[in-house]
Amino acid sequence: MVNDKPAVSLAAVPGKRRAILELVKELETRGYSGIYCPSIGDGLALCEAIALTTTRVEFGTAITPIYFRTVEEYAPMVSFIHEISGGRFRFGIGVSHAPALAPRGLDGGKPLTDTRHFVAELKAVPRAGELPPIILATLRDKMVGLAAEIADGMIFANGARSHMANSLAALPQRVANDPAFFVANMIPTCIDEDLDAARAVNRKTLSRYALLPNYRNYWKAAGYGEEMASVEACIRDDNLEGVAACLSDRWLDDTTIAGPPARVREELAKWTAAGIRTPILVPSSTRGGQLRAFAELFEVFG
Repeated sequence: MVNDKPAVSLAAVPGKRRAILELVKELETRGYSGIYCPSIGDGLALCEAIALTTTRVEFGTAITPIYFRTVEEYAPMVSFIHEISGGRFRFGIGVSHAPALAPRGLDGGKPLTDTRHFVAELKAVPRAGELPPIILATLRDKMVGLAAEIADGMIFANGARSHMANSLAALPQRVANDPAFFVANMIPTCIDEDLDAARAVNRKTLSRYALLPNYRNYWKAAGYGEEMASVEACIRDDNLEGVAACLSDRWLDDTTIAGPPARVREELAKWTAAGIRTPILVPSSTRGGQLRAFAELFEVFG
């Protein structure tokens, strides 16, 4: 039977980690199709906890930055989580972004080359145990192609729905037709009867990503050159507060989900129709934090 409940993104928020684990159990009981953990709050630690507190739900990292630890550290850790979870874990990896790397004194290298080397070296670590499926963070076509070549799936973040057919066309047919190949997208989601208020929350979330050149280049290719040109003008003028106003409703509705419950369900269905096999909702709320956002999600999907 097809699971009609989406996967979700869940972070281990400091001070609320016990409540987060109770939420994990509830997500499994309610039948949500997956739980995917960002690096904030240590997504791998949360994944280990999920492995030990659940028995059925699939889960993974979305994503773990490859530069944060060595492959010799990652390999036994992810193998351990894979083994104790009974194969329910996916190791989602990516190169991350300068704002996450710089505070750690790290410099990003060449994304394609570094990702290829990381995966090869991870698989070569001796006596680590069986590795989980490896999922690559993707955005542009070359990384989509690399995912098809060396990984077990791919995960977009803030992808443009109208451009998804173009992105998926970069997959070889043998991979595109393989139902086991993981195809996901992280979708900022805010549920509120006031559509404008919900959009405002998502707009604030994505304003941070609009500051990143790789995202702007992707959205330009997706047909949003005017919006991205306005963002770049704000950056040149040191007017970062003006970035949000550059992000049109048309662009926002192509990259996020917002609004009343009925609209949220309709928009989610559009993502599935666009070829995203595993839509991963990233809940936010106009009324509170992560736990409030999940309460609102449960009101929509049960």
